[in-house]
Parts: sequence; structure tokens; C-alpha cells
Amino acid sequence: MAGASVAAPVGERKSGRLLTRVVTGVALAAVAIAAVWVGDVAFTALVATACLLMSAEWSVMHGVARGFRLASLVALALVAGVAVYVGAADALIVLAVSAGAIGLFMRGFDRSRAFWIAAGLLYCGLPMVALLWLRNIHDGLLIVAFLFLVVWATDIGAFFVGRAVGGAKFAPAISPNKTWAGVFGGIGAAIAGSQLYSFTIVGLASSKIPFNAANSWSLEAAGTAILISATAIGGDLFESWLKRRAGVKDSGNLLPGHGGVMDRIDGVVPAVVVLALLVVGGISQ
Repeated sequence: MAGASVAAPVGERKSGRLLTRVVTGVALAAVAIAAVWVGDVAFTALVATACLLMSAEWSVMHGVARGFRLASLVALALVAGVAVYVGAADALIVLAVSAGAIGLFMRGFDRSRAFWIAAGLLYCGLPMVALLWLRNIHDGLLIVAFLFLVVWATDIGAFFVGRAVGGAKFAPAISPNKTWAGVFGGIGAAIAGSQLYSFTIVGLASSKIPFNAANSWSLEAAGTAILISATAIGGDLFESWLKRRAGVKDSGNLLPGHGGVMDRIDGVVPAVVVLALLVVGGISQ
């Protein structure tokens, strides 16, 4: 009887956390979808805000002094402005110069953290530039929609299949809760999502993009989805390693049920960079 009286509250707490996670996730997805659809200022504001918040979380996680945190935020805001009003190539140059300059300057004050502040600028700045560039090219709406669909399908598939199946751990030393079942569930969900996308949406595209094959089973879409999904899983694992190294459970507490902004978009960060490279390759052919 005593065991039953303890188990019920624990189960209720888990259910409550899951409900909070789902509600927050749906709300965030709705905001993201609306911003992607509208584009322009709405999308730029969302992407820039997310990356600035992510930079703040990165700096706190690595113990960066307040002055250098502010310098990082100013640099990223400048990069966002250049990306929108000048061009992505120029924004990447500004990002690289800013990361190098702030990192080198910080070496004189805190040598052990100089690398991490420069790395943080690149970690937050590269996906920001990639997202802003992708959305503003021809068929950018469809390309960014594909990215979000694949990454979200990966997250959902990995979470629910991993919980339902369990089994062997994927990377127990870094993230004890991740299983091989979850990994394959996430990739499988991403492939399914890519095919749904290929059947229903990508036929609207008119430009040469890496997954432009409408109304048929698309091996190209599936291959792209597998690459993006695997990259997103790697991004999730990398962020878990960062948190373990810093001795924290979450990158922040801004998002109920999820933690910080980094916790929510850790898969998007590397995935959008990879997708941008694929699109660049497709355009150049």
C-alpha cells in the first residue's frame, strides 16, 4: 500500500511535466509557423531574438563575464542586421571577425574562457545567418518549412519511440536517457515527414532545391531528411555534452517543460547550416 501511495504522485508529476512540455511545444511551433509564413520582419525578429537568448544562455553556462556577454549580443545583433540589409556572405565575414576579435581580446582577461566565447558566437551566429538567408531566397518559405518539419518529426519520433521501446542506450556517458530506439524512431519519423512533404507541398516549388520531387516517392527527399535528422540528433547530443561539462541540467528556465532556448533548438542549430550548404550546392549546379 505504501508503494502504491508513492507511485501515484510520481506518475502524476510525470504526466504533468509531459503535458507542460507538449503545450509549450505546440505554442512555440505555432509562433514559428506564423513567423515563417509571414517572413520579413516577423521572421527576422523571431530568429534574432532566439539567437540572442541562446547566446545569453551560452555565456552564463560557460561563466563568461557580463561585459563580454554584452559584447557578444551586440556582435550578433550587428551580424543579423548585415545579413538582412547587406547579404549573408558579408554577415559571415562580420561574424568571423567579431568572434576572432572578442576571443582574442578576452584572452587577456580570462584565457580559459576565450575559446568558449568565440565558439559561442559561431554556434549562435551561423544558424542565424543560415536561417535568414534561406527564408529570403526563392522558395525560401518551402525550404525552411522542410527544415522545421524534419527536425520536429525527429524530436517527436525520438521522444515517444524512445519512451515506448526503451532498450540500449545511445550515448550513456553524455545523455543517459537517449536510446537507439529513439534515434531510429526519430529518423524514421523524419523520413515519413519528408515523404508527406514531397507529396503535398514541394510541388509548389519552382527552383532547384535538394528535395524537389513532387507527387512521388522521393529518395532525394528521404536522403536529405536522413542527413538533416542525423545532424539534429548530433546537435542534441552536443548540447547535452555542453550541459554535462558545465554541470547544469538545462541551458535555462525560460520555456516550461523544455528548459532554455538552447534546449529547444539544439537540433535546428547544426541542421540549418547543413541544409544551407545543400541548397548552395543545388543552386550552383
